Amino acid sequence: MGIFDLIGTTGSGWLSDRFDNRILLFAYYGLRGLSLLYLPFGFISEGHGLSIFAVFYGLDWIATVPPTVGVGSAGIRSRKHGPGFRLDHGVASDRRGPGSHRCRAHPDNEGSYDHAFIIAGSLCLVTAIGVLFAGRWQQNRTCASTGLI
Repeated sequence: MGIFDLIGTTGSGWLSDRFDNRILLFAYYGLRGLSLLYLPFGFISEGHGLSIFAVFYGLDWIATVPPTVGVGSAGIRSRKHGPGFRLDHGVASDRRGPGSHRCRAHPDNEGSYDHAFIIAGSLCLVTAIGVLFAGRWQQNRTCASTGLI
């Protein structure tokens, strides 16, 4: 998984310089969601089920970082506030601190995490659709402020 993470993250940086970052995030979160939905069945199937999960999940494990920075910095660049993304990212990560123990996945009555993987995969698919709209409000706000609607 680590080798594919390195390949995916490096490739994502290259792709994020050349393609729309929202489309890349859509693909990455969609792939992540599908791989998480597949994971409970990867243990059941004979052969290389877990290896298939490791390849796809590894490819997009940290691959979301370059396009996320691209989407986040697009609005910041237009307002000429360079360090804003780092500040916002830091504040958002600090919100995980106190009380984050309540968000841990727990096995169900049979000792399985299948439900947790299905919920996480489903949320990734919802996020994949949501990122297609990221940054659109900034464009509309700019047009409204200049009277170019």
